[in-house]
Amino acid sequence: MATLNESLSKISEIDGFIGACVVDSNSGMMLGSEGGGAAINLEKAAAGNTEVVRAKRKTMDNLGLKDEIEDILITLNKQYHLIRPLSSKEGLFIYLVLDKARGNLALARFSLSDIEKSLTF
Repeated sequence: MATLNESLSKISEIDGFIGACVVDSNSGMMLGSEGGGAAINLEKAAAGNTEVVRAKRKTMDNLGLKDEIEDILITLNKQYHLIRPLSSKEGLFIYLVLDKARGNLALARFSLSDIEKSLTF
C-alpha cells in the first residue's frame, strides 16, 4: 500500500510526465500534486477538470448508463491529459498531464491503473 505522496512520486516516473494531482470532484480541490510548474497550473486544471468529470457523470445518468468511468482522455497537439476516477475512493480522481512526444499513452494508462490499486488514504 502506498500513501498519496508515494503514489504521486511513482506517477512522476511515467515517461513524458509533466504534472499530476489527486482531486476531490465534489469540491474541485487538490489533495496532493507533483510537477506542473510553469508548464501547467495544476490547481486551475484540477478545478476545471472537476467540471469535466461532473459533466460526464451527469450525461451517463441522463442516458441511463449503469457503468463506471475508467478514464477520460483529452488529446491536445502537444499533450495528453488523462483523468482517472478512483474506484477505491468515490469522488476522487487522478489527473495526469503527459508530453505527447515523450509519453506512451498505453503505458501511462496501465501505470495509473496499477498505482491506483496500491493507493491508500
